[in-house]
Amino acid sequence: MSTILSALAAKPRMRFWQVVNMNIGFFGIQFSFGLQQSSMSPIYRYLGADEASLPYLWLAGPVTGLLVQPLVGALSDRTTSRWGRRTPYFLIGAILCSIGLLLMPYSPTLWMAASLLWILDSANNITMEPYRAFVSDKLPPSQHSLGFLTQSAFTGLGQTLAYLAPSLLVWLGMDKDAVNANHIPHIVIAAFMIGAVCSLGSVLWSVRTTPEDPLPAATLAALRAAPSGWRHTLAEIGAALREMPPTMRQLAWVKLFQWYAMFCYWQFITLALARTLFGTSDPASQGFRDAGLLNGQIGAFYNLVAFFAAFAMLPFVRRHGARNVHGVCLLLAGAGMLAIPHIHSPALLLVPMVGIGLAWASIMGNPYAMLASSLPPQRTGVYMGIFNMFIVIPMIVQIFTLPLYYQAWLGGRPENVVRLAGALLLCAAAAVTLVRYNARNAIERTEQAHAGAERDGGGIRRDPG
Repeated sequence: MSTILSALAAKPRMRFWQVVNMNIGFFGIQFSFGLQQSSMSPIYRYLGADEASLPYLWLAGPVTGLLVQPLVGALSDRTTSRWGRRTPYFLIGAILCSIGLLLMPYSPTLWMAASLLWILDSANNITMEPYRAFVSDKLPPSQHSLGFLTQSAFTGLGQTLAYLAPSLLVWLGMDKDAVNANHIPHIVIAAFMIGAVCSLGSVLWSVRTTPEDPLPAATLAALRAAPSGWRHTLAEIGAALREMPPTMRQLAWVKLFQWYAMFCYWQFITLALARTLFGTSDPASQGFRDAGLLNGQIGAFYNLVAFFAAFAMLPFVRRHGARNVHGVCLLLAGAGMLAIPHIHSPALLLVPMVGIGLAWASIMGNPYAMLASSLPPQRTGVYMGIFNMFIVIPMIVQIFTLPLYYQAWLGGRPENVVRLAGALLLCAAAAVTLVRYNARNAIERTEQAHAGAERDGGGIRRDPG
């Protein structure tokens, strides 16, 4: 273990633009996720799904994440290919994702769209957690916040363009009312084509500009000597679950509330806007299509806020701690979602989107920054995969519980689902106050001792985690 700690302490600091190049692949991954968030519920409605059953049709993402990410994370920890530990998973996932995006808008039936979503989510999940582990592999602990918040920035940028793509295509002259035989607008089809190019192209850029560091000979020999096969991989996941760091267990409650809330929001925001601003629930109506475009525009805005906030957040995280910043962001987003059903002007919707954008930047960066300092380096991949279970389990719970009370408790009204999402984000803000983590572990203190004079004028600031 002392050899591993010495190796971590010796990692060179990366320049800002090197960190950016390393994370550009996250742009394509999140462009794909943004297309799903903004377009899948409307696509399902175009193909005949009813509102109450929509959560069931979103089951693909959580289930594939639950099954794929811990397994892929564990496998990537043990991979010793000449391409590296993480790179093979980036490339395989990006290729499969591009294929899924190309085929999705041509789905002739509801079952085919749902099946393609399984493929698309599997591909994204193959890529996601090895990419998270890649940041821990490459960066010293003192740069973890920069690495993960840079990923958060590319999440904001990718999803901004994904949400905005249909509106941009209209502005460029495409007919917003032109649809195919299944009522899927041509602008949605074109947006998915763009997403396929971005998904593969951005990952190839990061692979080309930021090769993985070669493993030390002793580490490589130990990995090759370790037992292989799926049984040993599953055993490693089981051992990691039993030995889970306390910080990770505490963050599980935060993620339960925040991801249940976000899934409610993504599934029902277009339907809520169609009712509150356009007075319709008919997917064939002009108002419903306008609600879809409006959701793309406000979704692009909150993701653009997230893009800039991810970088602007860094000095606040250093000064006040990732936990405190995350709590404030969740409070602002919760208040914003509670306000949305009461807003009847498209322009005023931008106000709550500021809070949602701040929370989205924080959600995609700060929990990982809190987590990274508590992880044993030899299990980074598997723990990043397990951490994703705390995203997908709340989504699965939401899928199977929301339809049970959608009519009875929420009156069958999508705007009430958005209100529920706001209340749950307030619960997440309360839960984050209970998280305890070492914001400067022993390794990071070593890094800070060498870099402190350059960054902080000679002093070492303690993150009040």
